[in-house]
Amino acid sequence: MAKPKIAIIVGTTRPGRFSEIPAAWIAELAAKRPEIEVEVLDLRDYPMPLFDEAGAPAWAPTQNEVALRWQQKVAEADGFIAVTGEYNRGPAAVLKNAFDYAYKEWNRKPIAFVGYGGTGGARAIEQLRLNAIEMQMAPIRVGVHIQAPVYMAVRNEGKTLDSFDFLQQSAGDLLDQLIWWAYVLKAAREDQRAVPLLTPTPHTIPDIEVEAAA
Repeated sequence: MAKPKIAIIVGTTRPGRFSEIPAAWIAELAAKRPEIEVEVLDLRDYPMPLFDEAGAPAWAPTQNEVALRWQQKVAEADGFIAVTGEYNRGPAAVLKNAFDYAYKEWNRKPIAFVGYGGTGGARAIEQLRLNAIEMQMAPIRVGVHIQAPVYMAVRNEGKTLDSFDFLQQSAGDLLDQLIWWAYVLKAAREDQRAVPLLTPTPHTIPDIEVEAAA
């Protein structure tokens, strides 16, 4: 079996973003692991519109050319690390949008998260874990949470994420778990005996006649 490929998603795109710093940091740590291959996927390189397809990717082909490029990149990966800030207690809209523009390409793959913000991005990551489950993914337990004091030290004082031992420990634990899941799920996906995935179907609301109150 070939080495699993781990894609690190830079999950914000706005000018002056912080996400590229932790993305480069976790990518460097991941690249030191001989068991995996690593690729950085920057959402700036995939400028997809807010989701406006006629049907969801789970059951309808996507038309947008940039989204098709994105789907191909997601399909090539065996696992993911998404880097996200926290905006009003949630992830960046561009990252959630990127989730929505693929479906089967995410299925049966592990995903981990690196977050930053007032709570270390914890509330954004919790939402993304739920999204990942809906995509039939395996979100791992360990995350990296860069809280406000560390964020400010890196942003304003020139410190590096490498200088914080507790982040190094969390990153190591994250990679350990992600690599294990990447190997296990890659082997299972390649096993011809694997049970086929269920494809969701659009929900319909039955017509219900309601009698007017007397």
